[in-house]
Amino acid sequence: MIKHFINLEWKAFFRSASFGKSLAIKILMGFFTLYFMVMFLFVGFLMDKILEKLYPNLDPLVAFNGLLFFWIISDLFIRFFFQKLPVMSVKPLLTLPIKRKSVVNFVLGKSALSFINFLPLFAIVPFGLKLIANDYNTSTVLIWMFVIVLITLINNFLNFIIESLSAKTELSFLPIIVFIGSLYALNYFNIINIAGILSNGVTAITDNPVLVIVPILILLILYVYNFKILKEKLFLDSGLKAKIKEVNTSNMEWTKNFGDIAPFMQLDLKLIWRNKRTKSSVWMVLIGLLYGLFFYPQPTYQNLPWFFMFIGVFSTGIFLINFGQFIPAWDSGYYKLLMSQNIKYEQYLKSKFTLMAVSVIILFVLGIPYVFFGWEILLAHFAAAIYNIGVNTHVILYGGSFNRKKIDLSQKAAFNYQGTGAVQWLIGIPLLILPMGIFALFYFLISFEIACLILALLGVIGIVFHQKLMEAITQKYSESKYKMISAFNQDN
Repeated sequence: MIKHFINLEWKAFFRSASFGKSLAIKILMGFFTLYFMVMFLFVGFLMDKILEKLYPNLDPLVAFNGLLFFWIISDLFIRFFFQKLPVMSVKPLLTLPIKRKSVVNFVLGKSALSFINFLPLFAIVPFGLKLIANDYNTSTVLIWMFVIVLITLINNFLNFIIESLSAKTELSFLPIIVFIGSLYALNYFNIINIAGILSNGVTAITDNPVLVIVPILILLILYVYNFKILKEKLFLDSGLKAKIKEVNTSNMEWTKNFGDIAPFMQLDLKLIWRNKRTKSSVWMVLIGLLYGLFFYPQPTYQNLPWFFMFIGVFSTGIFLINFGQFIPAWDSGYYKLLMSQNIKYEQYLKSKFTLMAVSVIILFVLGIPYVFFGWEILLAHFAAAIYNIGVNTHVILYGGSFNRKKIDLSQKAAFNYQGTGAVQWLIGIPLLILPMGIFALFYFLISFEIACLILALLGVIGIVFHQKLMEAITQKYSESKYKMISAFNQDN
């Protein structure tokens, strides 16, 4: 059965509609993987020298064990945001004579073989070999390495338990913050010396190998608990059943002022308000609006006026970037129904453009108080707002025609990368890097004011040719219509 599952995974990888688009990002991630492997190897070979410099009076192995606690909580924090349980698309399997426990064991086993679990070995193995070369007992070092592997796997399954708890809360990142924060506070204020207990525990296991049964039992308990949680979700009438809840309705009469695009704007606003994933776009607006407060009050950035443009583009365009990059994937759940209606594609896209343009104007107005830190900041934000409306709105709409990944709106919002593909990564080049490059060029060659003027003129040109640009974008969406419908029918 495991062989059949692996075969299905292989076919799903190559037969997916997003294969061509996601292949580029997979290659890019391959380079990042190679980079981290080399970095961990480098740190592993120098680990003894680093520890000797930091703790000259301690044995390197004892010093490493003393830092295990901080490595564990850091590893958990990173895993929570970047490692998700690799659950297969099990709906089609539930109608087949396949034991649920086989599916669950495969999913959990696949998670244990994740690259993030192998990465520590690139540092631990070289460090262990150097310890053996320095006359450490070979069996002691091998047992220590085995314990580190067990701790890594414990973190792997503990992360999924925390994720299952976080899925039940509106603030999905709250459980991990509370858990890690509590552990760190207990250790920091010496209420419980967790770092010392963990260090002494690992040392005790290396001195008495029989005690290795303790981390093994902890790992088995976590595995069984994960098995129970996942198995309970593998029912068509429970775990996979859509939740039904009441929602507050609103006529949104004010949207009728936008004419024939009003129905589409109402749909978008209701979609944003009623779903976890889209609500994050609203919260990101607040973060983007206050983004400048992290930099402008600091004297260092006051002498870097070219940096004002980056903050201006990001601050006024945060909703445009966060919401726009997933157009039309937000509607993927009912895209087939939407496209079967007698509606004009141009109206559908125009409503998206209007929503993004209005958000830019509102964010610019709300950001006017930044003039307190200097008139150059207000000028940069004004030029960035015009550029966002005239250029970036069209760029992000055009990029949306290449979206091929479905989005589950019911999933948690924070740090959710489901539905993210190569398009979302590559679109950042014209959205942020291009205006920064143009601005920097004219800023260093001529002046700050001329650089702002150039970006504002580019935005004005985009506004003037808006109708022509929308016709070209609409044509591109029409050409990709059936490819998107087919892709959105798949579970990516």
